[in-house]
Amino acid sequence: MAMFGKAKEQYEFVKKAREIQKKLKSEIVEGTSGNVTVKMNGEMKVQSVEIDAESIENIGELEKNVKSAVESATEKAQKVAQAMMKDVMGDMGGGMPF
Repeated sequence: MAMFGKAKEQYEFVKKAREIQKKLKSEIVEGTSGNVTVKMNGEMKVQSVEIDAESIENIGELEKNVKSAVESATEKAQKVAQAMMKDVMGDMGGGMPF
């Protein structure tokens, strides 16, 4: 009987993980640095990059701002994913069922 209980726990864990993955796709975070804004979903896939072309003074500064904006958006996306996973792990009793 215990074996079937573990299988059910694994199934529930996988089911919740898939639900989180769907939520992460639709969760959008934004990172901004100078004249650059990067939008990224919770799966850490870049959705858009916006650059205020009128404020570009030199390419080196633009490159630095793009890097910083991507890093900022990535950090925010990771925090969103961690929070969602923490909720699921709490629901599952704090640990993986296998």
